[in-house]
Formats: sequence, C-alpha cells, structure tokens
Amino acid sequence: MKTSNKKYYTLSHFCFIAGLSVLLFSCQGKGAGGDDEDAKVVSQTPVTVTTVSDSTMVDYIDLNATSTTLQKNYVKSNANGYVEKVEVQPGQNVSAGQVLFIIKTKEAQTIGNSINVLDTTFKFSGVNRIKASSAGYISALSHQTGDYVQDGEALAVISDRSSFVFLMQLPYELRQYVKMGQTVDLTLPGGTQVAASVKSFMPSVDTVAQTQGVVLKINSGQQIPENLVAKARIIKSAKTNTSSLPKSAILANETQTDFWVMKLKNDTTAIKVPVKEGIQSGDRVEILSPKFSPQDRIVISGNYGLPDTAKVKIVK
Repeated sequence: MKTSNKKYYTLSHFCFIAGLSVLLFSCQGKGAGGDDEDAKVVSQTPVTVTTVSDSTMVDYIDLNATSTTLQKNYVKSNANGYVEKVEVQPGQNVSAGQVLFIIKTKEAQTIGNSINVLDTTFKFSGVNRIKASSAGYISALSHQTGDYVQDGEALAVISDRSSFVFLMQLPYELRQYVKMGQTVDLTLPGGTQVAASVKSFMPSVDTVAQTQGVVLKINSGQQIPENLVAKARIIKSAKTNTSSLPKSAILANETQTDFWVMKLKNDTTAIKVPVKEGIQSGDRVEILSPKFSPQDRIVISGNYGLPDTAKVKIVK
C-alpha cells in the first residue's frame, strides 16, 4: 500500500511540473509575439518621397581664365641723356603720336647753349621728344624726371586695349569640347557674367600641366583690369526633357561603382532598384535606366542604410 501511494505521488508531481512548463511556454510565446508586432511598428523608417521629372541637363567644366593684353609696345629712349619731362602717368590712355617723354642729351646738358651763342644759325637744343607709336594705355612707367637713360633703354609700356583678351588654360584632353568661334560664359569675381568667344589657340602646351592657352575675346566694351582671374564655363554635353532625380535619392556603395534608389512598392514598403546615372547638373542627376513612370515614388530622405524590402512610413 505504501509503494502504491509513492508511485501515485510521483506521477502527480510529474504531471504538475509538465503542466506548469506548458503554461510558462505559452505565456512566453504570447509575449514574444507581442514583441514582434511592436518591433514591426518601431522598424518603420520615416521617409519623404518624390517623383522623377523631365529636366534640361547640362554637363560642364569650369576653368580659370586670366585677363591680359596680347600686344604691348615698349617706348624706348633714342639717345643717351636725362629725362627732362614726363608727360604721362601709369594707367593713362594715350593716342598714336602723343608726346610721352622729353629727353635732353648729355652733350646738351654739358655744354648748354654755348654752341648757339657762338653760331646763332646752328639752333642746337639737344632735346628729343619721345612719342607713342600706337594708341593704348600706360601699363608700366620705368623712369621719372631727372633720370639718366641710355640709348635703347625702355621708358614705358603701352598696352594695346584692342588686344585685350582672357587667356584660358585648357587641359589638352578636353580640346574636343572647344571650337573656334564658340561662345564661352565668363564669371568675374563678384558674380558679374561676361560673354566671350574663342578667337585662337596658342601653338604650344605647358610642359608640366599639359594645358593649352585659348584666347577668349570679350564681346563688350567693359573696362576690365589685367591679371583678373575669371571662371570660364565649357559645356561638354546637354540634354533636354530627360528623366532626373535629386542627388539625395541616389545611393551608392563604398567604391562608387553601384548605384540604386529606394522605390515605394506600396505605402509601407520600399524596395531597392539599381539605376544607371547620366549627366549631373546642380543638385539633380540624370537617370538613364530604368525608365520610371511619373507615378513612381522614390525615397529622398531616410533612405540611407535601408535594406531591400524595408518597412517605411511616409511623412510630409
């Protein structure tokens, strides 16, 4: 009798433990299910969306162009003597034939008017007037009144304003994008824009930089100083009515070899769609493939790090 009671007690104890285990497992299962549902709600990433649009896309490069005058005339002394008078100042405009310097030879400076006193018909003065050979402006002045100069020594430099140009340094590999007569937009410091046209190409390239000088003639009478550096914009290609997206919509791998966007499959799911880029202009990128419809919604914020088939929530 005692053995039977002991077996009955053991069986009851086992059933109690088994029932308690099943109950605990059931409660844990319900709790886990609730956590999964909460996790699904929490994992919805807030995003904003946009659609593709037809744009005019322009691919261009900006290069430096420096203002200069190609033709400079050097005013030189025609005798050994002293500068008696200077008729011009730096920056002054001069005309052809205008007197620039008066030079008194060293002989005249030494003997004065002694010869004229001895012979009144001789009329010796020893004074030379140096005149401008062409019109322009004085870009350099080397001597002042009282200076001693030698025959052939430079006195001043006249820059021919009609030869004023911008000289653009063009990498030779981009030579195909620049043609004779082509219009080039120049942006001066401060934002002022000036139109120019390609007039000629320098016959040599820089040995180190491998750039070729391109002469740009401005199409206005605006007075621009020399050695001013402007930005010259060269258009490489242009397309009209092509599909584009904001740059923020395009994602890429670390090596920038694969590109994709996150497209909404429905209101709560975004899928990964590989794309092929074209021209980049400003903050927009041309999409060559695939062809998106105007109704396709593309994620533009909150898309970074999203996996394929991600749960999202559209926000305004």
